[in-house]
Amino acid sequence: MRKLMLGLAVAAVTLAGTAYAQDKKFTIGVSIPAADHGWTSGVVFHAERIAKKLMEQHPGLNVIVKTSPDAASQANAVQDLDTQGIDALVILPSDPDPLVNAIKEVKGKGKYVALVDRAPSTNDDTVRDLYVAGNNPALGEVAGKYIAAQTPDAQVVVIRGLPIPIDQQRQDGFDKGIAGSKVKVLDRQYGNWNRDDAFKVMQDYLTKYPQIDVVWCQDDDMAVGVLQAIEQAKRTDIKYVVAGAGSKDMVKKVMDGDKMIPVDVLYPPAMVGTAMELTAAGLYGQVPVRGTFVLDATLVTKDNAKDFYFPDSPF
Repeated sequence: MRKLMLGLAVAAVTLAGTAYAQDKKFTIGVSIPAADHGWTSGVVFHAERIAKKLMEQHPGLNVIVKTSPDAASQANAVQDLDTQGIDALVILPSDPDPLVNAIKEVKGKGKYVALVDRAPSTNDDTVRDLYVAGNNPALGEVAGKYIAAQTPDAQVVVIRGLPIPIDQQRQDGFDKGIAGSKVKVLDRQYGNWNRDDAFKVMQDYLTKYPQIDVVWCQDDDMAVGVLQAIEQAKRTDIKYVVAGAGSKDMVKKVMDGDKMIPVDVLYPPAMVGTAMELTAAGLYGQVPVRGTFVLDATLVTKDNAKDFYFPDSPF
């Protein structure tokens, strides 16, 4: 159903392009966090890439992309976009709840709002028309099932993200994925979705545990720190690391058959582009693009890695 919805939306954009693009003028405002770490760098890259693509497809369309370092700055950016006369807002909030009032102010004026990735406490049609997100529980479950299938007796250490709801969703999914297997979790600590913090956590694990088979960490940035710690310690007992997001470096390792990164789990920063494409479909095709669109947490393997490799992306 999700793929059908996207297919219809893209078809609508294509068909509308010939008949309506020349005489319809719209402005889409895109508000996203600044590129303060790998995943958000990817968000900025894909937002700018899709903005250019959409404006080429629709000569009457203007797409304004604004980045903000924090929630307060982003609230100001949303207000600034509103004063520029936008017809639609696509927003990936740095912190959703503090931004609800700014978002509702735009929506209250009859503007179309697409919310991406980070949902506020109340995530319904009072806040947005469309919600596009990755599948956090599935990100953990896909990783857990892979580990249980490949190394059913594995002793695993876990590096979590931050103590926030999406971290717990990923952790619960992982526990579901290994349920019924003999996989043993030795330890779980927070790496704050930061490669330096993950490096320190992994160093601690390597000191505490003489035998570790597999590492699961929730984020590709953290995997960089994990691999550095393993290499420095010259540990050969660790069979592989499973992370997630779909960064170009990790996807390339999967493509190249790196034994330490045999797979990755997709949580694509390109989802902001999905929201932008669907928003344009709603404006130009006048199709009902509303509701919730959850992307699959695809297992990236050597066979399909090329489909998710963006060599020009910073992430």
